[in-house]
Amino acid sequence: MFKLRGTLSKSQTTLLGITGVILFLLFWLLLTIGANPILPPAILPSPLKVFSAFPQLITDKNLVGNTCFSIGLNLAGYVLAILFSIIIGFTVGLFPIFKGLFRNHIDAIRFIPLAAVTGIFIKWYGIDVPMKVAFLATGIIIYLLPVIIQRIDEVKDVYLKTVYTLGASNWWTIRTVYFPSVLSRLFDDIRILTAISWTYIIVVETINANGGGIGALIYNARRFARMNELFALIILIIVIGIIQDQIFKYLDKEFFPHKYQVKNKYSTELEEPSLFENIWDFGFMILVWILLVGYFVLLLAEFTNILGGSRPLTELFGGTLWVIHLIFISIVVYKVKKLYDLSNAKKLTANVGV
Repeated sequence: MFKLRGTLSKSQTTLLGITGVILFLLFWLLLTIGANPILPPAILPSPLKVFSAFPQLITDKNLVGNTCFSIGLNLAGYVLAILFSIIIGFTVGLFPIFKGLFRNHIDAIRFIPLAAVTGIFIKWYGIDVPMKVAFLATGIIIYLLPVIIQRIDEVKDVYLKTVYTLGASNWWTIRTVYFPSVLSRLFDDIRILTAISWTYIIVVETINANGGGIGALIYNARRFARMNELFALIILIIVIGIIQDQIFKYLDKEFFPHKYQVKNKYSTELEEPSLFENIWDFGFMILVWILLVGYFVLLLAEFTNILGGSRPLTELFGGTLWVIHLIFISIVVYKVKKLYDLSNAKKLTANVGV
């Protein structure tokens, strides 16, 4: 464990991770415990006061609704940013004429401090959801676009020479080499940008704080010096970020399994998943199906009175409901395609056996 750049087993990593969290909480408690703590509550409230703030936030501040609103903004900004970044990035990265025209401009926009140009977004889009989504999408595009162009430049020549030898057209080369190679690496970059996206969400939700969101709750908690609520909301963002990171890891394994097949470059053995990973994957699969069923029930409530006229999806996500529909429709399409491919594979195996 103390060897320079040594490795840990998966069980050791999990155990040490849990131990680290416990040690952090104990240290936090040590700093804030007693009638005369080392750090006063005005600077750092105790973990007990922080966690006890959640029930009040749920009942009095509509924490669930505000959390869903922020998640909707996050997802909407991500979807638009990824869509535009891929279109623009591939166009500039693949064709020399566009690279010559716009590469320097794309590199230059990374230095724009978005927090300083919020006034421009307010002038263009107002102060409601469209402005917040556009601001967040722009913040992600600024970082994601140069990365896509760089990933295109990093595609290995051996793959290109192979498809050219086979007589592949430009479109076939993009589809079979550039697209899968860039996207498989881009997933890791998107995971890193998750933290940056939450920074922009908090910034933009302080504009028109009456619009809701975790950022609006943080603004009000800071304004009235409610430190226990402030730290509780920060912890909530961290938890959401960890969950998002795990979801991206799961999707990365689902879409690009080749990245996890080989243990190292000197071995051809397949990497065996740990018990924790198997439990997590199974639990995530069950959760996906539960969410799908719940989504269709809530979707039915949007058009009928099965919930007494209540429309939970609209109430929770508001102007970002379109991205929730898009995500769940995409999940259904992917599941159907996967079942179809599995059925065809079984038929092919049966025919070969005959």
